[in-house]
Amino acid sequence: MDNLGVLFLAELVGTAMLVLLGCGVVANVALAKTKGFGGGFLLVNFGWGFAVFAGVIVAFASGAHINPAVTLGLVANGVTEFGNAAVGTTVEVGPISVLTYIAGQLVGAILGAVFCWLAYKQHFDDEPEPAAKLGVFSTGPAIRSYGWNLVTEIIGTFVLVFVVIGFGRNGDASGLAALGALPVALLVVGIGASLGGPTGYAINPARDLGPRIAHAILPIRGKGGSDWAYSWVPIVGPIIGGVLAGWAAIPLLPIEF
Repeated sequence: MDNLGVLFLAELVGTAMLVLLGCGVVANVALAKTKGFGGGFLLVNFGWGFAVFAGVIVAFASGAHINPAVTLGLVANGVTEFGNAAVGTTVEVGPISVLTYIAGQLVGAILGAVFCWLAYKQHFDDEPEPAAKLGVFSTGPAIRSYGWNLVTEIIGTFVLVFVVIGFGRNGDASGLAALGALPVALLVVGIGASLGGPTGYAINPARDLGPRIAHAILPIRGKGGSDWAYSWVPIVGPIIGGVLAGWAAIPLLPIEF
């Protein structure tokens, strides 16, 4: 049970770092008067990739899931332990350990979004468009079509989890850390560049829900609504995609690397 506390903290810190830097690059590109204003979608892709890199590094003790879709995808794939055997933090997979990971991820995502808001407080105050403010915190579709938006999120998350499982079959850690910080960062950049256009590629329920909650409760001047009508898509889509990837990897990735 002692390891559960370590794993919760690692997932919290890793996801907070992920969201702070990931939402931060969106703020830098989208908010008025920032030095990165208008930097474009490719800058956002690279920013999120490096955000994942940082999150994986600091969440090494837990295996760096930092994403409920990764956690559930590994469960679907049949892993029996979470954590990192190299540092002695493994626990058996079960309802308590799964909930511990997801709780750490969600709390971390909320905290990361709060720190992002603090870093850009004056720019949030000066930004006239509520949509730009919400876009810093959570994803939204370029063309709103819930069914097709869901399909996009399923496919993007499938790629993430499937590749992570493929690389990490013989790793000491069950999560993004098994793939390695730099390869997973490049993977996320690639997903964003190739599949991110339709929905902004949440590919992580905590990454979207946590900041959306932060947006709803923070005293952001002129923020508008939090678009709860869309919020289920970046939760359900990544969960489905992650679980499908876990199942598909069993027959399609049978070789131990």
